Amino acid sequence: MAKSKTENKKADTDTGNKTEDTGSINVEAEDCDNKSNSDLVEVLQNDLSAEKDKYLRLAAEYDNYRKRSTKEREMIYTDARTDAIGKLLPVYDNLERALKMDCTDESYYKGIEMIMTQLVETLSSMGVKEIPSVGEPFDPNRHNAVMTIVDPELSENTVAEEYQKGFILGDRVIRFSTVVVAN
Repeated sequence: MAKSKTENKKADTDTGNKTEDTGSINVEAEDCDNKSNSDLVEVLQNDLSAEKDKYLRLAAEYDNYRKRSTKEREMIYTDARTDAIGKLLPVYDNLERALKMDCTDESYYKGIEMIMTQLVETLSSMGVKEIPSVGEPFDPNRHNAVMTIVDPELSENTVAEEYQKGFILGDRVIRFSTVVVAN
């Protein structure tokens, strides 16, 4: 048997218990008598609408959190890759200098050449590309100008010489090209 609200309150008061409204929907016989069915349906629809709104907001918040976490993980991965590749670039520079030197030992030179080829293949398989420089227009987003020269054969703001190669990973610059720009 269902107790009415007044009986429940009297029983709770007698035992010293306090009841709290937990936000749940309680429909009792007394409420049904006082309200018409249409009013009851309206109240239930409003409650359902409010709960649905809370659910949709929670779902949207979770979706935003998931997207933000994915983006952060990708950024951390890209940063780690960029740092690791940046630490290999001095090795590339030293091998490039070694290849420019005169060498009397052909097998030694061939060994250095093979190491350089392997490093270039490894970097390109990771998506690393050299930044084109000599003869290209100067781009401050990819080039670092250390000097300017006057050269009538080159147009204005054209890279005349490259001191150090620059590299990019996707759209991200790992190291800027160090260049000389013609005026």
